[in-house]
Amino acid sequence: MSDETRDTNGTILADGDNVTVIKDLKVKGTSSTIKRGTLVKGIRLTGNPDEVECRVEKIKGHVLRTEFLKKA
Repeated sequence: MSDETRDTNGTILADGDNVTVIKDLKVKGTSSTIKRGTLVKGIRLTGNPDEVECRVEKIKGHVLRTEFLKKA
């Protein structure tokens, strides 16, 4: 297993990349949902290759699993 962060299609992700959400995701602790097709700009990599940090819907610090993202 490599330490590279990859999206659902196997494309390598880097800091600052734009990604698209491929599935509706409920946000824990709120009643909001991140809809499929939402463009997330400027992701930041975390120490975990399965997660990225991003800003969605004006809330900083969302951590999304890479299995629900594809590079835009």
